[in-house]
Amino acid sequence: MKLKIFIPSEILLEDDMDKMTAEGVSGSFGIRPNHIDIVEMLEPGILSYIKTENGEERFVAVDWGVLVKQKDEVRISVTNAVSGESLGSLRKSVAEEFLKLDETEKKSRSALARLEADFIRRFLQQQSEIP
Repeated sequence: MKLKIFIPSEILLEDDMDKMTAEGVSGSFGIRPNHIDIVEMLEPGILSYIKTENGEERFVAVDWGVLVKQKDEVRISVTNAVSGESLGSLRKSVAEEFLKLDETEKKSRSALARLEADFIRRFLQQQSEIP
């Protein structure tokens, strides 16, 4: 089966797989080649799959999203995902990704606070100018 994982900015992963497991809103589930076609909402968690070519297990940490299995293709669209060859490397990648997101969020909150303060200052100036 072909596995494709999409995040908003790119196709994160394209690989051939024999089977996979994931966390849906109704619990953990597995998919094999002859599995019926499904659409499942994903919860944040770890998705694992077995590569077709060498039988290695690979891991992907995913955020909220949707999984569509149709014929011999599994397409997953999530807001954020990080892949790793082992759980150890995945843990490190997830930690680094969260640090980046925290830094971006801090910058965004700071910019928003400056915009709000400027808006209030200008509003008060206009109010004081009205006779």
